[in-house]
Amino acid sequence: MRTAGTESTSGAVDAGEERGLPTADADRGPGGRLPSTVTLVGFVALGLLALPVAGLLQRAPWSALPSILSGSEVLQALRVSLTVSLAATAVCAALGLPLALVLARLRLRFPRLIRALVMLPMVLPPVVGGTALLFALGRRGLAGQWLDSWFGISLPFTTAGAVTAAAFVALPFFVVTVETALRQAGTELDEAAATLGAGAWARILHVTLPTLRPALLAGVALAWARALGEFGATLTFAGSFAGRTRTLPLETYLALERDPEAAVAVSLVLIAVALAVLVTLRDRWTPR
Repeated sequence: MRTAGTESTSGAVDAGEERGLPTADADRGPGGRLPSTVTLVGFVALGLLALPVAGLLQRAPWSALPSILSGSEVLQALRVSLTVSLAATAVCAALGLPLALVLARLRLRFPRLIRALVMLPMVLPPVVGGTALLFALGRRGLAGQWLDSWFGISLPFTTAGAVTAAAFVALPFFVVTVETALRQAGTELDEAAATLGAGAWARILHVTLPTLRPALLAGVALAWARALGEFGATLTFAGSFAGRTRTLPLETYLALERDPEAAVAVSLVLIAVALAVLVTLRDRWTPR
């Protein structure tokens, strides 16, 4: 039985909810109310993440933005960035899909070690990655010496080298995304197709790939965004040559000394791209 006081309180809460006002349960989530200290620290952490973006927005030369972004140096860096990032994304898709299938479908020896090697570029300092590429694919590197002597291919300090560096750091993002989707999908459809006589290639083309389409698009978007923002490995392995290897992040770094407003403007472009990718793919990680 509800008393008059209970009905009054319930009515007030309902009225507050209808008007969009905070109620007693406004901070109650799926796990219940949190201690106020935890809530406070959580919002401090959120502020730490949001503050740098706010600083850029506050310093942005909004009125001069069109003229800065249409400058020859920025447009040249944009062209190089698009060329490098799109080519690196294609490399990630071509190499990453088979690797994801191997990780998800085969019984491997030392699977933890192999997966650690796949994910290593995600946590490796980019400059260390560029140094490793230099000693592996440089003209006197472990494999680079043979590329140079047999095929006349030299990757360091070239556009192809910038593509290689970007693909090195972006590949794990594609592989992890697709492998996770493969594991979640299971093998039931693949096994059913096999019982009906479908061969390995037919199962991949007509069963696995259609199932993976959302994950493939997400992996491509994440790999492209990571390749577009690559800095350290590119600088170390490919250098910063205008028109060849100087991408938008490198242009931003150089502009900090000669023209801070241009650095802010280019930074805003890169942030906008990153946010667009994250918002587009929000269903991949946002709880429903």
